[in-house]
Amino acid sequence: MPSDAADYEETNRFDGGTSWLAHSDEAMQRASHVLDTDAGVFLVDPLDAPGIDELAAEFGEVAGVVLLLDRHERDAAAVARRHDVPVYLPSFLTREVDAPTERFSGSLPGTEYGLLRTLDIPGWHEAALFDSETLVVPEAVGTAPFFRGADEQLGVHPMLRLTPPSTLRGLRPERILVGHGHGVETAAADSLRHALEHSRSNAPGVWVRGLLSVVR
Repeated sequence: MPSDAADYEETNRFDGGTSWLAHSDEAMQRASHVLDTDAGVFLVDPLDAPGIDELAAEFGEVAGVVLLLDRHERDAAAVARRHDVPVYLPSFLTREVDAPTERFSGSLPGTEYGLLRTLDIPGWHEAALFDSETLVVPEAVGTAPFFRGADEQLGVHPMLRLTPPSTLRGLRPERILVGHGHGVETAAADSLRHALEHSRSNAPGVWVRGLLSVVR
């Protein structure tokens, strides 16, 4: 476990899991998730922190770690090795991790979570999970301030504003768990629809806000 890990902040607990922010004071608000399924507990895009093993144990035995984004590994390998479980990787992700891996397609094995191919461009391969109630998206959309336009609860990633991910259109989740920020538990489907429909029109404001945050 990283020696500089801070105590986590738990967010978005529901019947089928919860989320945590390992470093809740950081601007990127990187979030990780516990999913309680018929096949056991899966830790999605985990960032390590003191206490997350106990948090996961509240839901059951860890069956695996899931990595949904090719661009970074976070602490997936270290967490998987500690629990002696594999890292589950969508078949189209090219990322290699220093732990036993299981490739999957269609759905997360033994669960109701279907696999969505959110983004597949050079340097950025991303997947999402959806079980008709809970949508888990690592980076295409988020709620951290640098993702959101002025009237958005949920926003498309600044780099994807002109080409929002079409895979997410038409989904009606009850909640959305994101890789950056707190999840959306109220009017999640409407927030997702609004984010995608206004992605381009709200882009200039998001870009300006991001630029100002760098130069200040």
